[in-house]
Amino acid sequence: MSAAVRHAPDPALIRATIARTVAVEREGMAALAAALDGPLGAAVAQAVETIHAARGRVVVSGMGKSGHVGRKIAATLASTGTPALFLHPAEASHGDLGMLTAEDVVLALSWSGDTAELRDIIHYCRRFGVTLIGLTGRAESALGRAADIPLVLPPVTEACPHGLAPTSSTLVQMALGDALAMALLERRGFTPAEFHRFHPGGKLGAQLLTVGEVMAKAPGLPLVREDATMGEAIIAMTGHSLGCVIAVDAAGEVAGIVTDGDLRRHMHPGVLTDPVRAVMTRSPRHTVPEEIASAALAEMNARRINVLVVQEGRRPVGLLHVQQLLSAGVV
Repeated sequence: MSAAVRHAPDPALIRATIARTVAVEREGMAALAAALDGPLGAAVAQAVETIHAARGRVVVSGMGKSGHVGRKIAATLASTGTPALFLHPAEASHGDLGMLTAEDVVLALSWSGDTAELRDIIHYCRRFGVTLIGLTGRAESALGRAADIPLVLPPVTEACPHGLAPTSSTLVQMALGDALAMALLERRGFTPAEFHRFHPGGKLGAQLLTVGEVMAKAPGLPLVREDATMGEAIIAMTGHSLGCVIAVDAAGEVAGIVTDGDLRRHMHPGVLTDPVRAVMTRSPRHTVPEEIASAALAEMNARRINVLVVQEGRRPVGLLHVQQLLSAGVV
């Protein structure tokens, strides 16, 4: 018989463990927030300005759990406008130090600050003048003393009941990494359109599509002159399957729009001979090609309309139908 004794699961005990873990980690986050009101906040601001001014990349490194956190920080930086990569410290000692240039900034993570595998990266930075930012829990550690900008995190209690598994410590490391990335994003004036360039795939990519990428484009638009007959307008509307037609004036600028709803509201035996201007909705809701598609969808939903004219100035360049947005995955 095994020496290990199996116990029946206790849901109450499991919930208590989960609640305790969250409470301990919340205390760690509170300690980080408080520390940012002191010297740590000033050091973080210096780090942001140093990275922003750098001509190279942010090279993030760390070992073990700090390395996993570092990979995430590097990915977040890269996706929000700050060129970054992760350098594994063990591989660095076997040739990958060649990735570093004097124009780069190294962000090294080590809770103890004495991670042996980081030694060669630290020495390389000191020897070749590469700026070193150290994210550590101990100011007097090797990393804390060597860093040009030490980011010294406050003491935290690990949620592990044995005090061994990194939990609260990795949480505050990641939180500060996110804070750096967001501060740099704002410092650079990084826009949603730029964000889309780095996130073209998946649901996030769909949410960042622009109107110009989804709309029906000129010259294949249902256009009629405002002095045309409704019979001509219905033919144009039917030929494009967008449920509407754009009315333009003599200069080719938008005068109005005729939708299926407009047609139903004005239906009578002689409607086919009516001029378009008698039926159209004047000054229709419109947008521009650079608008984020999800914002255009939000406007459609708010106004309970199915279509927006896309304009450059007063000239129609596209037509955006709600079905196009849904087909593209914009929700």
